[in-house]
Amino acid sequence: LHAIIDTTPAWKPVVEALSNLRPGGRLVINAIRKEDFDQKYLLNLSYHEHLWLEKEIKTVANITHYDIEEFLPFAAQIPLEPEVQLYPLEEANKALIELKRGGVRGAKVLVLDFPLTF
Repeated sequence: LHAIIDTTPAWKPVVEALSNLRPGGRLVINAIRKEDFDQKYLLNLSYHEHLWLEKEIKTVANITHYDIEEFLPFAAQIPLEPEVQLYPLEEANKALIELKRGGVRGAKVLVLDFPLTF
């Protein structure tokens, strides 16, 4: 999956979500608090399986699953076109300097010479 939103008060869904997240995917956790009853599932986290390859975890507050149900169909109607600027790996310093100077719109992506498979 590219993105997962967790609205549960439990830890097991977080670990399971990370198992099913693709490289570069994002897990958004929305909970005022997580319960302690299943906190032991966090001990099952494996860097290679759950976090490796740029997986991202974000938190948000005060959003209900009803808010999500309302918003996602609306968001799907918006024609989003992300701005992406590609750089060969050899120009990584140039990309970093541009980021440092600010005013960057979209994403800067380093392209490697060899194909990546996920």
